[in-house]
Amino acid sequence: MNLVKEDFIKAFSLYEEKALQHRRFKHADILPLLQGKEVSKQFTVEEIGRSVEDRSIFRLKYGQGPIKVLLWSQMHGDEPTATMALFDLFNFFNGEVDGFDTFRKEIAEKLTLYFIPMLNPDGVERYQRRTAMDVDMNRDARAVATVEGALLKEQAMLLKPDFAFNLHNQNNYYNIPGTATPVTISLLAPAYDYARSVNTVRADAMRVIVGINKILQEFIPNAVAKYDDEHTPRGFGDNFQKWGVSTILIESGAYVGDPEKLEVRKYNFIALLHAFQEIAKKSYLNHDIAAYHKIPLNDEKLHDLVIRNLSIEKNGKKMLVDVAVRQNEKTVGRDYYVEAVIEDIGDLQDFHGYIDIDVEGLQFIPAKIHSDQLLLFGELTSSFVESLLKQGYGTIVVSDSLAQIRLHSFPIQVRSDANFLADSCLRLGGDAHFFIGSEKELQYALINGYLINLKQSIDNKSKNVVK
Repeated sequence: MNLVKEDFIKAFSLYEEKALQHRRFKHADILPLLQGKEVSKQFTVEEIGRSVEDRSIFRLKYGQGPIKVLLWSQMHGDEPTATMALFDLFNFFNGEVDGFDTFRKEIAEKLTLYFIPMLNPDGVERYQRRTAMDVDMNRDARAVATVEGALLKEQAMLLKPDFAFNLHNQNNYYNIPGTATPVTISLLAPAYDYARSVNTVRADAMRVIVGINKILQEFIPNAVAKYDDEHTPRGFGDNFQKWGVSTILIESGAYVGDPEKLEVRKYNFIALLHAFQEIAKKSYLNHDIAAYHKIPLNDEKLHDLVIRNLSIEKNGKKMLVDVAVRQNEKTVGRDYYVEAVIEDIGDLQDFHGYIDIDVEGLQFIPAKIHSDQLLLFGELTSSFVESLLKQGYGTIVVSDSLAQIRLHSFPIQVRSDANFLADSCLRLGGDAHFFIGSEKELQYALINGYLINLKQSIDNKSKNVVK
């Protein structure tokens, strides 16, 4: 059976793991999925080690074929997209009476798949890149000082896989060169030396990537790129390639309107399932590595918001500038808040924004602070907030103690500190918090990096503009 576009759509719709729908899931959330009866139908589940903080690290095995494939995810704890896709795959391979039996049988007979779905559970707990000991595990392949890095190398030496998939997330600000299109999936056959040589091992990885790119172009045309192949002697992907394993890096990027990466997760599922198919059939050998080199390289010229042709003034001197805004996420348990900053000021013609707006003829206006009337947060009605914004108030001081509340998406900044001072001019690295308008009228409010059109109705409960 050869899966085609419609099959991938059907498979994902049937087997998406509904328990994992938010990026900040924890180690405890995957335990029931690994220890339940369902996963044990077709998989061997084994605890292969424990993290520094004594969290279990599991390996799942599917199939009994001669070609061995090793996949690992979340060696960086804040890169969870592929982990979700792996659990979708576990559901798929445990499926029954769905029309995919022939496909599953062929995969099981020709491949042995080994999955390590969460290699850095301590980092996952904090939603941070590094381990509990603040070491980047993906820069530990040479020294293998980390418990978890040593475990991955041990698996490589023990299993001696033919293929490896190193599964990561990249930031949301990579774009297809010359366009405002975010890179949704980035691929790479890592280099095993500084010369970026291509031997049979690396060439086979490139051929698998050509096949992955072909199927992804059917779903996300012109949204796939290559990651930079500069040799990293400390990196696991580079070393797996050096150890004779055809290694494919998959970086999950961004998709507009998909903050929890549920669409991007689907494309991981499709990419991996298609790769298994090509490896099992050895059809990847029909691909020309010249097609790999034609995949565009990641560019990094995206911002959350770009405001163009904004008039600013200092010491009586005026100029027109473009302004880039970055919405930095700060994790709190299973949730997050945003601290938005001014990322760049100047000529940004070559850069793009998820939201990109030209305000020529309008000027920067500092946000005022409303502290005359102390209200409780619950008393801030939509109409009251809207009236404050239209008067140029960007912050309201309330009588509640809000020390533990992060209201990053609320349409006005709320504080309990009456001594708070807002920026009076546009400042690199400063708060993305001001108004845009003319001497006669305000047209936009920028509240913690979220752009609000003051000509439209304002909703207290949700972001007014989201990507």
